[in-house]
Amino acid sequence: MKKWTLILCLLLFPALAAAGSKTLYIYNWTEYMPDEVLSAFQEKTGIRVVYSTYDSNESMYAKVKLTRGKGYDLVFPSTYFVHKMRREGLLSPIDHDALSNFRHLDPVLLDKPYDPGNRFSIPYVWGSTALAYNSDQVAPENMTSWKDLWRPEFKNRLVMNDDVREVLGVGLIINGFSVNETDPDHIRTAYESIRSLMPNIRVFSGDSPKQPLLNLEAWAGMVWNGEAYMAAREFPAIRYAYPEEGAIFWVDSMVIPTGAENKEEAHAFIDFILEPENAVLVCEYIGYAPANRTAVNLMPDQLKNDPTIFPALKDVKKGGFQTDVGDAILVYERYWERLKTGM
Repeated sequence: MKKWTLILCLLLFPALAAAGSKTLYIYNWTEYMPDEVLSAFQEKTGIRVVYSTYDSNESMYAKVKLTRGKGYDLVFPSTYFVHKMRREGLLSPIDHDALSNFRHLDPVLLDKPYDPGNRFSIPYVWGSTALAYNSDQVAPENMTSWKDLWRPEFKNRLVMNDDVREVLGVGLIINGFSVNETDPDHIRTAYESIRSLMPNIRVFSGDSPKQPLLNLEAWAGMVWNGEAYMAAREFPAIRYAYPEEGAIFWVDSMVIPTGAENKEEAHAFIDFILEPENAVLVCEYIGYAPANRTAVNLMPDQLKNDPTIFPALKDVKKGGFQTDVGDAILVYERYWERLKTGM
């Protein structure tokens, strides 16, 4: 999930481009799509993919709002940004008739308040933000609560997602408030709690929160579950834990900006991703749970039973899914700027 940067990372099958093939411009989170899925789509359809990345909803939104999406055919915002972009007229309606694989989606993740009837978005994956730690440095019993991040031994040893809603969300949770709080006084209380945590925070990372853990620069922190999953594949000492107060949950969706010039190609890609076999490949690569119910049944037991990807029902019930906070986001952003500047 890269802040205020745009990286053109893939230009596959240039021969197809030379032949005048159609092109699809995708704008997605960092490390959020296997190359083999992009290659298979191009081979199957002849549509050339130009793929660029961002590391936060905020940077994606700023870019799409500036151009009304012109230059991008498909982007992947989180739930509360789907709501925001839909309200602001930045999204084009989805033609469900063009999606033969829509039937594979999990009904539990459909028809939510942020997009009733899924008129403007199709869920891609869902996941959590919780605690990650290096078990060579940290005992599991010392990493069971969000409050453990304040332990003195973590001075200058934490990595945190570079995400205003999630970082302040931790402050809200430990003070007994909703992760979707809109009360300015409660948001201020969350800010004050996180400000007291700053001596322990070594780095805010949106590019790759797992990297400080892998480099042994950080011993613990709050990360997305997929980052923990990928880190553990490289370094098995990395563990993931759902805090007793509840994790933060979210859904990332596929949307077509109003200014998209290749909407037919965008629909073709959405339908391709909804093929269960492709949804499995995505899950195996990024470690986030697919919104595809059929795909889960195709997964090997090792993947299907991995609690980092698929939390227990009790952990889901204790957590909260992010929603749009409306104009209160301006309060979040004001306190976020204070945190970043040390004010």
